[in-house]
Amino acid sequence: MDTIASIFSFITTPVSWVIVQFHSVYGAIFGPDTGWAWGLSIVSLVILIRICLIPLFVKQIKATRAMQTLQPEMKKIQERYKNDKQRQSEEMMKLYKETGTNPLSSCLPILAQSPFFFALYHVLNSIASNDTIGVINDRLLESAQKAHIFGAPLAAKFTDSDAKVQALGSSITDVRVVTAIMIVLMSFSQFYTQRQLMTKNVDTTVKTPFMQQQKMLMYVFPIMFAVFGINFPVGVLVYWLTTNVWTMGQQMYVIHNNPTPGSKAQASYLERLHKRVTHNGKTRGRGEKAIVKAIVAKGRDRNDVERKFINGLTKAGLAAQADGTVVKSEASTVVETEDGTPATGGAAPKRQQPKRQSKSQRQSSTAQGGHKAADDSAPKTSLSKSDEPEDAKPGPKPAGGKSASGGTRSKAQSGQRKGPQRPKSPSKK
Repeated sequence: MDTIASIFSFITTPVSWVIVQFHSVYGAIFGPDTGWAWGLSIVSLVILIRICLIPLFVKQIKATRAMQTLQPEMKKIQERYKNDKQRQSEEMMKLYKETGTNPLSSCLPILAQSPFFFALYHVLNSIASNDTIGVINDRLLESAQKAHIFGAPLAAKFTDSDAKVQALGSSITDVRVVTAIMIVLMSFSQFYTQRQLMTKNVDTTVKTPFMQQQKMLMYVFPIMFAVFGINFPVGVLVYWLTTNVWTMGQQMYVIHNNPTPGSKAQASYLERLHKRVTHNGKTRGRGEKAIVKAIVAKGRDRNDVERKFINGLTKAGLAAQADGTVVKSEASTVVETEDGTPATGGAAPKRQQPKRQSKSQRQSSTAQGGHKAADDSAPKTSLSKSDEPEDAKPGPKPAGGKSASGGTRSKAQSGQRKGPQRPKSPSKK
């Protein structure tokens, strides 16, 4: 660790200068030799560095989401060229170039703050060794050695000997208890940050190896912090615990306000956004407009959660615009189906099912229909009223007594008589 820290010794002067400037402010409040003055100076250093790294953090979020969407394509390339590693690498680089994705972008915040971390380690290690470094002179060196955080010296480590800890004005028990608690908090904050990323802010509609890698890191990183943490001075543990808490809070803010599409966090966010928009009748703030604008731009490529959001606005008489605003809609409601196609009518009318008839009603209606058809096609008898004049005489009957028109039934007529017959009336006595 000392060798790595010496590599970044060129940045120890700026880091020590920032700490001294914060110490001059907090020293006037809490006293120059107190642990509060030096501890808050380190915390302020972390906050300043993380504020400067916010643009890189935004870039990290975009790169991580882009890598998630590329996982299916990457898997296809790996399966297609599994026996040709060179061609596989070429296709991967081509895919990154076409989509404008950089795999290293997700590691930029960690890589960017690593020099400051090792420079701070080098400064605190020099304080423990009673050596001046950067802008920390003999007076500040003596003040830093007197500073204790909950009874543990700023430059003490978990692995330090009892004699070395006593030289710094403390006991080995106080140092190990304080460092153990800080290591546990540091590991837990790292685990919780990774866990909320995996459980809330991952696209659950796509199962990729990337998710398995993230799940593995969720357990590996806390173990790494616990192993390396016993070799960190108390001041470095303060630095790393502060940066982990900052990352956790920053991640919670992103999950709450700008979740990954297709994740559980997006479902919760759009549900809250729908309530606000329907209550106010419009979107408020650039963040809400950006979310609505992105959903509208997707068109048929919206996921189920986004489609539900658009349909909810439509049913409420609102329409999302391409610029992210929401206006009242006077047109007929149009609701999207599961495949993204519009279904006019909003809440579509339900299909009316025919009323179920009893068996006797079905037989009666069938018989009546058959008799009606037979009556329409059969010739009129003498008992029925005739439209002919009264002096018209009927023609002669053919042999056999059968009428010419009412004789043998045609096949069409006989076919109409099929089906249930009308029940016979009881015979008269």
